[in-house]
Amino acid sequence: MFKLIALDLDGTLLNRNKEISSENLEVINKVIDKGYEVVIATGRGYYLAKGLINSIKRPMTILANNGNILRSSKDDKVIFSKFINKADFKNVLLLGKSYDLHPIIHVDYYLDKIDMIIEDDYSQAKYKAYLTKNDNRFKKISDDSIYDIDRALAIVYPGKKAMLNEFSFEINKRFPNRYNSHLLEKIDMAEAMFEVMNPQGSKWKSIVEYSNSKGIRPEEIIAFGDDNNDIEMIVNSGLGVAMKNGSSLIKEVADIISERDNENSGVAFELKKILNI
Repeated sequence: MFKLIALDLDGTLLNRNKEISSENLEVINKVIDKGYEVVIATGRGYYLAKGLINSIKRPMTILANNGNILRSSKDDKVIFSKFINKADFKNVLLLGKSYDLHPIIHVDYYLDKIDMIIEDDYSQAKYKAYLTKNDNRFKKISDDSIYDIDRALAIVYPGKKAMLNEFSFEINKRFPNRYNSHLLEKIDMAEAMFEVMNPQGSKWKSIVEYSNSKGIRPEEIIAFGDDNNDIEMIVNSGLGVAMKNGSSLIKEVADIISERDNENSGVAFELKKILNI
């Protein structure tokens, strides 16, 4: 019997307009009302994620920044957080500079209304399609004080896939077991995006930590996702569903590939079948 449903946002629950379809919304509300625990598991920061699901008129748990911070949408209370060690954080930034890579640093200064740190003006080409003029919860730090950030949840580098693969290899060679990282391919703002986090920061590890507190076992979890940062939860949950529009890697390891994509309410379509709704 399933008890918890973990849902990725972009490419999964959301369509290309970053909206939850009426069919997805109806089914999500039904499963919550039936007593299932629904957890949003996203690479997005908490503030943006909460805004994207505001059509779901139910209190929810949001696992943001790929598992590095968990909050309740009811009161914004932090359930747990996992920051990057300060020395490890500096090592990544310095190595990134040697590759001429420009970080977007996700942080938890929620009460100060700061979710991201960048090095330059948001309009620069290096931030194109990641930040817009409507994003006002970021701060520019262009000097060495950037290394003093102590609440970093993730370091994100958009760029060319080949370069980011090389960068990823170098990080793991120089600093083995110091980070959890992944390379995303199903994104709009660049050819690829590399993300570096706390070694215990992953969607699946945090889902397990949360579900254990609720007395829910891994085999009682359904997980939906579309990109490589979802692979671990798709592989290890009781039922892993890869979206029809998902990456080739996630489709290889999924129990089910959805018959419909995210543009056609694939989450609702599969949940109706799985839970007999």
